[in-house]
Amino acid sequence: MAGAVGGEKDVYDEINVTPMLDLAYVLLVIFIIMTTATVQGIKVDLPKASAQPSLAQNKTKAITITADGTIYLDTFPVTMAELETDLRQYKAADPDLPVIIKADAAIQYQRVVDVLDLLGRLDITQLGLVTQKLVK
Repeated sequence: MAGAVGGEKDVYDEINVTPMLDLAYVLLVIFIIMTTATVQGIKVDLPKASAQPSLAQNKTKAITITADGTIYLDTFPVTMAELETDLRQYKAADPDLPVIIKADAAIQYQRVVDVLDLLGRLDITQLGLVTQKLVK
């Protein structure tokens, strides 16, 4: 008997399910993508914002102390007495007046303490100190 090789005539009675599972996974991925693509919420016509800048003034006041010791309220140089009168007026108009202090790192610490003391006397409690962000 020529040509009878031992394993070629064996009958396989098991079904290979690998291609069927591949097809099932592909269909599952397609259904997930289609479902999330179609469910995006309710469509509404959103209002348009104005291109003009707001006329409302910024309520936060910035006190800047430069390296030479000059004190600025927003962008205007002031003395300590002028700073006190200006802040007193702003405080009368807005009792919750927010103030930030930006001071140069090279100034004397006493200048910052003087400004903080002034803010304490005027009972300004909304206070922030501006620092430089550390880069890591």
